[in-house]
Amino acid sequence: MKTMTLSEAQSLPRWRRPVALLFLMAAAMPVAFATWSALLNNFVIEVAEFDGSDIGWLHTVREIPGFFAIGVIVLLMLFREQVLGLVALCLLGVATALTAQFPSLGGILTITMLSSIGFHYYETVNQSLQLQWLDKQRAPQTLGWIIAAGSGATFLAYVLIVLTWEALGLSYSVVYWVSGGLTAAVAVFCLFAYPQFESPNPQLKSFVLRRRYWLYYALQFMSGARRQIFVVFAGFMMVEKFGFAVHEITALFLITLIANMVSAPLVGRAVGVFGERNALVFEYIGLAAIFFLYGGLYYFGWGVVLAAALYVFNHIFFSLALALKTYFQKIADPGDIAPTAAVAFTINHIAAVFLPALLGYLWLTSPGLVFLAAAGMALVSLTLALMIPRHPEAGNETIFAHLRRAQPAE
Repeated sequence: MKTMTLSEAQSLPRWRRPVALLFLMAAAMPVAFATWSALLNNFVIEVAEFDGSDIGWLHTVREIPGFFAIGVIVLLMLFREQVLGLVALCLLGVATALTAQFPSLGGILTITMLSSIGFHYYETVNQSLQLQWLDKQRAPQTLGWIIAAGSGATFLAYVLIVLTWEALGLSYSVVYWVSGGLTAAVAVFCLFAYPQFESPNPQLKSFVLRRRYWLYYALQFMSGARRQIFVVFAGFMMVEKFGFAVHEITALFLITLIANMVSAPLVGRAVGVFGERNALVFEYIGLAAIFFLYGGLYYFGWGVVLAAALYVFNHIFFSLALALKTYFQKIADPGDIAPTAAVAFTINHIAAVFLPALLGYLWLTSPGLVFLAAAGMALVSLTLALMIPRHPEAGNETIFAHLRRAQPAE
């Protein structure tokens, strides 16, 4: 496979350039992952008879590969980032295709582990490639469009599920085979259709943990803890508490995607205009309010319409998390991006390994407390975000670094 620099790649047709590959991968991944997510809660409740504890253990198993994402550093000694990312994407597709063939707790946990390895290793490499291949000035807006592309692909998948699930009497097996197979096919196509793009800054092939990135690490940890509560329990609540069927929960996901498709490019532009600090502060205030209201669904008996609306707004606020990526892009040494992406992904999943299982037991007795815990985590994230300087860069990673420079010389 031919290797070329990013500058040389500009002479290629637009569809074969690095940014085009990022868009194609962004569209292929959600076809498998989002379909898996849309059917998951109904599949495990109807077929495997899961309760809150079982779903907690499922997501704990799903997050174990994320915790070991640091293993990407070892694999990068053997494979190029671009190749590793596409192979991981293919694994995600194949594992998704096989999901319905193992309708037992043990089988579902095993196939989930395999698909999760593909997903998390793909995401680790993909985030690294995005930050290496995108220009810093245009990164926020381009990332917004990439998010919108992924939402668009997922939109098409959800529309097909909503329109055909009951009309054609589809089974879990058929939908998983088609969605997973399509993602795997796109990954294989990309492996052979694109040259190997050489990033301008060689990446370190070693473990990188730098003291000056501490705020980024802390924000990643809180992001992983907070997001897990939503990912695991928000959709599960819609099925368990409100009785949503497959086409109904998918319709909710569809509405969410439309909102994301419209808002993501605007969010990317807003981050570029208002800066990472303001964007993250706004995100965490919004998420805290949403999770408090989620808790109220159980304590005050609020209805399904509010629950659905909160689900949509939660996703919109989550899209502001791209500001965390561009914050790191601004403060990082260029050669640190790949190894730090792996370290950050591991940090992001520390809480994810034990929180779903632990909170699954809490869910059995007090579901509202689960969401109140998430609200508390959002407030901790808000406190951390206030430590980001208005203009982050290497040497100015936190407001404390800025204050140190402002002190007069003795």
